[in-house]
Amino acid sequence: MNKILLSIESIFEYINGSIQLDIGKVILAIVMSLGLGVAMSLVYIFTHRKSGFLASMPTTLIILPVIITIVIMLVGTNFASAFALAGVFTLIRFRSEPGDPKDLSYIFGTVAIGLCCGMGFVYYAAVLAALLIGILLVIYFGEPKKSDLKLKILVPEDLNYEHAFDEVFTKYNVKAYLDKVRTADFGTVFELVYRIRVEKDFMQKAFIDDLRCRNGNLNIVLTLTDNFYTKNA
Repeated sequence: MNKILLSIESIFEYINGSIQLDIGKVILAIVMSLGLGVAMSLVYIFTHRKSGFLASMPTTLIILPVIITIVIMLVGTNFASAFALAGVFTLIRFRSEPGDPKDLSYIFGTVAIGLCCGMGFVYYAAVLAALLIGILLVIYFGEPKKSDLKLKILVPEDLNYEHAFDEVFTKYNVKAYLDKVRTADFGTVFELVYRIRVEKDFMQKAFIDDLRCRNGNLNIVLTLTDNFYTKNA
């Protein structure tokens, strides 16, 4: 059964008892992996066009499936070694540069495409790529339109902070909940910690500038939170 699959579906062929590459299928596999890598890269650019991304990531998504395809061809039918090498390429990418956890789905997706193409299953690779792209787009369009953030503001001790920033929150359509208050710098300032929910495209810099005008230009820190709103959302 395996021999039949190799002779029909794979780029490897048995000739006089030895395994050889079919050049036509090799070229098809490389071209297909390159094309599907470009498709994954375009989807990545589309889904990250607002949040921004490193220019190296789309390039990686184009080149990685081609590299994996060639590695599979060089290793031959020792697929266990090929899978191990493919995993090494993926780990090197994320070892060298931290990225968004969601980028893992793109990286491992292109690795899977490269594996399929390298084994000669180019049609399966196309189906896999279409499935992944469909899922990624559904997730992208189904994401919440609001983000949860944590806002830390330092205010001077003589400022009545209870409603000092309500006008700014209203102006930028921000839902804010005062989560914690503590003193800092030997009681000379208060540190306010808010849980806030904002629109995806809200004007972050203008928002911080308006806050600075009301807190005496002291430190303001705005950070992403994870599942911050479990109540009152």
